[in-house]
Amino acid sequence: MGNINNSSADLEQLNKFTRRQFTGDEVFIFSAVLCDNEIDRDNERFSRKSLEQLAEKFVGVTGIFDHDPRGGNQTARIFSAEVVEESRENSLGEPYAYVKANAYMVRTDSNADLIREIDGGIKKEVSVSCAAERHICSVCGTDRLVKACHHVKGRRYDGKKCFLSLEDISDAYEWSFVAVPAQVGAGVTKGFEETAHEDAEVPDDTENKVSHDETDRSELEKSIRRALAMRCPDGCAKQIFDRVCGMLDDGELKELGKAVSAGKSPKVPERLDEYLMQV
Repeated sequence: MGNINNSSADLEQLNKFTRRQFTGDEVFIFSAVLCDNEIDRDNERFSRKSLEQLAEKFVGVTGIFDHDPRGGNQTARIFSAEVVEESRENSLGEPYAYVKANAYMVRTDSNADLIREIDGGIKKEVSVSCAAERHICSVCGTDRLVKACHHVKGRRYDGKKCFLSLEDISDAYEWSFVAVPAQVGAGVTKGFEETAHEDAEVPDDTENKVSHDETDRSELEKSIRRALAMRCPDGCAKQIFDRVCGMLDDGELKELGKAVSAGKSPKVPERLDEYLMQV
């Protein structure tokens, strides 16, 4: 990420999003790598086609901090984006590619320190929030949004690492400055979730198959985290969930998921009442 020249072409593009024409002295323009086609820390990745879709959909999208959706948290806006392909390969043997976005801020007294931090490489890492209509298992090709499979992200099956390929991007919500992005080179939709068994080698046979329940629970926890992050700007509900999810049985976790999806207040199991009063 870094400052780029305020060329006439850049100004013409960004002024499509302003109410009046801004000059180069009035705006701060910088570029950012939003995401790439490498497997990220959550063992998910974007295909080349998904990157093309993201580059198109992120034009005009606002930049915020830590995926906090409050309007007062808006800090920048993307005015152009493209997919850049390099001569090197990613870990899958494909040409390495990423989405490069150009964004702008109107220079004000209040964001002068932020601009200096961007120029100084302090505010650098970013993460994107988007919707993918298909989550394809790399081992068996199952769309995990339609049907569960027994493969666990991060584990290896006959030498092949399991990850989900995010396909058919239907929406781009926002992009954020974050401390630790899911993607090493930039960041993706979600928060950083460590995978405990990333290097575990698991033969793909009947005796060693992971149950559907284990996979379903992992996906359910992840969907609840995402929903809470969008509904609770200060992140407090997500933090509480992260601390107590291990104390919920599968049935209670499913009830929590239904309540969050419906926008209702979940009924807390009695054994957690005392604990939650302390967090």
